[in-house]
Amino acid sequence: AINHFPNHYELSRKDLLVKNIKRYRKELEREKDPLAERAEVPGRYLHLDFIPITFVLPADYNMFVEEYRKSPQSTWIMKPCGKSQGAGIFLINKLSKLKRWSRESKTPFNPTLVKESYVISRYIDNPLLIGGKKFDLRLYVLVTSFRPLKCYLFKLGFCRFCTVKYDTSIQELDNMYVHLTNVSVQKHGGEYNCMHGGKLSVQNLRLYLEGTRGKEVTERLFTAISWLIVHSLKAVSPVMANDRHCFECYGYDIIIDNKLKPWLVEVNASPSLTSTTVNDRILKYKLIDNILSVVLPPDGIPDVRWNKTPSPDALGNFELLLDEELAAQEDHQGHQNRNRSDSRGPLYRWK
Repeated sequence: AINHFPNHYELSRKDLLVKNIKRYRKELEREKDPLAERAEVPGRYLHLDFIPITFVLPADYNMFVEEYRKSPQSTWIMKPCGKSQGAGIFLINKLSKLKRWSRESKTPFNPTLVKESYVISRYIDNPLLIGGKKFDLRLYVLVTSFRPLKCYLFKLGFCRFCTVKYDTSIQELDNMYVHLTNVSVQKHGGEYNCMHGGKLSVQNLRLYLEGTRGKEVTERLFTAISWLIVHSLKAVSPVMANDRHCFECYGYDIIIDNKLKPWLVEVNASPSLTSTTVNDRILKYKLIDNILSVVLPPDGIPDVRWNKTPSPDALGNFELLLDEELAAQEDHQGHQNRNRSDSRGPLYRWK
């Protein structure tokens, strides 16, 4: 990425992201905000249920065991908090495996010795498959300010496919070509295709889903994805060091399950800008070009006094998800002019 907020890790470290989202839900609940409405399932939320149930180990070990015992047949995925590109990840479906791992790893569950914490999340074992293969979405989200929040979604995201057909059988639990979509993992597999790099554009995913599942549910999925992005950013905005000089392009990793529900897997603060294919190179060139167009004032010269409100022409392939400053201005105008018809634009989708 070209730039960073000083403490971007509040969003991009797996354990801190979870902590911030949990805190955000609690705060909204205290404020009796309808967004924080609870689901019928204990401990789950109706609208803010976009991360799988997750615990930080070793700290939350007992809470994890309690949750695990509710459905002992379920699979969980372990990820080291500080690593990327699929390193150190493994799946477990038995407590004994976790205990064996904690004994064998050089850092037993003893807080004084722990060098690295892990997150353990309920594994999404019903992913949407295309051609029998699992994939995730890589979406690029540009944030130019956290307070007020101003964020944009790059329309040219893509799906990253596993090279091997998805298989939930126990013997495939350790086969990362089946479970992990990271290109850095998949490119070592025998089935990897260098031409398309196991990637499919978001536009083509949308067309495929409209054809197989219908327009309405596809629309609902993409709205839910935008909702998930905005609320993950709102969850960290109070703790983010909001330096006016900063902007950041995050790489969002999202998995869609077979009920067409999106789940946030993680957020990367330095998404890979190296290209694996020709299309990839064109896409990443556009991404960088469009980022500079959005974050720079119209004359192209950086200016800290600029209010960071780009013209529609400057957006390129970015679409505005939320600009709290513009939304507040529109609210104000709306109060002044109560009689006009209620024509609320996209700024109000996330209220």
